Amino acid sequence: MRLLSRYLLRECVGPFVFALGALTGLMLVNQIARDFSDLVGKGLSWGVIGEVFALSVPFIVAMTLPMAVLVAVLFAFSRLGADNEVTALKASGVNLVRLVMPVLAAGAGLAAINFAFNDQVLPRTNHKLRTLTVDIARKKPTFELREQMINAVIPGQYYLRAGRIDQATDRLREVVIYDLANPDRRRTIYADSGFMRFALAEGRTDLRLTLFDGYVHDYDRAQPGLFRRIFFHTDYVRLRGVTNQFQRTGEDTYKGDREMSVCEMEISAAAGEVALATTELQLRVARENDVRGLLGLRPAAMGPPPPAPRRLLTIAPYCRALGAAARWLAPTPARADTIPRDSLRRLVGLPPGTPGFVAGPAVAPRPRPADVPGFQLRSQREMLGSQRVINAATLARYRVEIHKKFSIPAMCIVFVLIGAPLALRFPRGGVGLVIGASAGIFGLYYVGLIGGESLADKLILSAFWAMWGPNLLMTAVGAALFLRLGREHASARGSEWMDRLAAARDAFRARRAARRRRAA
Repeated sequence: MRLLSRYLLRECVGPFVFALGALTGLMLVNQIARDFSDLVGKGLSWGVIGEVFALSVPFIVAMTLPMAVLVAVLFAFSRLGADNEVTALKASGVNLVRLVMPVLAAGAGLAAINFAFNDQVLPRTNHKLRTLTVDIARKKPTFELREQMINAVIPGQYYLRAGRIDQATDRLREVVIYDLANPDRRRTIYADSGFMRFALAEGRTDLRLTLFDGYVHDYDRAQPGLFRRIFFHTDYVRLRGVTNQFQRTGEDTYKGDREMSVCEMEISAAAGEVALATTELQLRVARENDVRGLLGLRPAAMGPPPPAPRRLLTIAPYCRALGAAARWLAPTPARADTIPRDSLRRLVGLPPGTPGFVAGPAVAPRPRPADVPGFQLRSQREMLGSQRVINAATLARYRVEIHKKFSIPAMCIVFVLIGAPLALRFPRGGVGLVIGASAGIFGLYYVGLIGGESLADKLILSAFWAMWGPNLLMTAVGAALFLRLGREHASARGSEWMDRLAAARDAFRARRAARRRRAA
């Protein structure tokens, strides 16, 4: 049985590597085709452009790895069935359920690898990609100018419009420059053509324009009765402070939900739960005080803060192990502000106001309604209600990303569970079965994943069911197919697509011939 297990795994390795490379390459080519023109148009170096697409590969691999598992399982088991190797194994007394077990164990190993990749590598690359994208957006090259549009060369001071722009030579035609640098003076320059050049001597921070055959409209508000119109054959315009250098920013400490590991998101989610519970308590006390004020009763005082949630303890061993490994690999120097080792639990009990969440102000004893206008009371409740919605939405995003860290790697196991029985059910499906089944299964899963995430972000569906719903549904289908592997059928060919199509075609021809005989 060990020899057979190694044989099955070898049969799956080749299709898996091919599918992973092909799917990743196709999605990367699609992204390059979509973003390449914009990146080249900003005048970036090839190294920066390559870095942008290289940092996009981990996000693509996180999705294509489960897809490659499905393609490999479908191809390997359908080939075994088409070559009658499955029939020979069954005749030798090999149970098909035990035949799939080694591949299922390999799928579990790939799921663990995918989880580690999504939790440690993917957030770091997403953070670097976002920082790099922001740095690119800050760059203002000449190639960013659009034809037939008013472009802000220096916002609030200089605006430029060109009818035609030659990207290769930086030649401009039908040029109009609006000079608003001086609030008391307005200048508009019109030119038939011109060139753009950056001043190399000043670190490429000044833009020099050489304009030909035009005129200048000059109006000074201090002299409202005077208007100047100056014609020129060649005019030189220098705009200072226009940068064309790509400058990388320093370390960006801000991280979004997709730039955090599971441990970081658990800390933020736990602090968000405290902030949300505090806001709900404040809203409840405010409503109660409104009723008590109408009745002439004394306002209720703010109760104790809500207890810290205990959800973090479920992954605390994993987080402690990662922290110990990080300290062993890269020990940090001792500092006065070093966070103690028990900070993971202490961070859970952070007071409201943690970045990313909005905590409402403490509800103080409110004066009598006769002393305060009613609209102020309603504004306080509306403010607390808005803060509650913001906190709930932010907390939902963290919970969705936490569940997604586990649900996407679990696809590797689910796809083995549903792919192997499907391929053994239709052994002669060939490449058509591999392409059709993989595209259909993953398409349904992807639609369910995206739709569930949208519903969870809108607080319509819980994060667990949004992220685990497609997995649970496909697990049920795969388990039903998996349990039918050991059952025998009357004919191995009767269940195949081509044979069924041929049988349906023969039945249709027989019915048509019978109708013709009755009509004759």
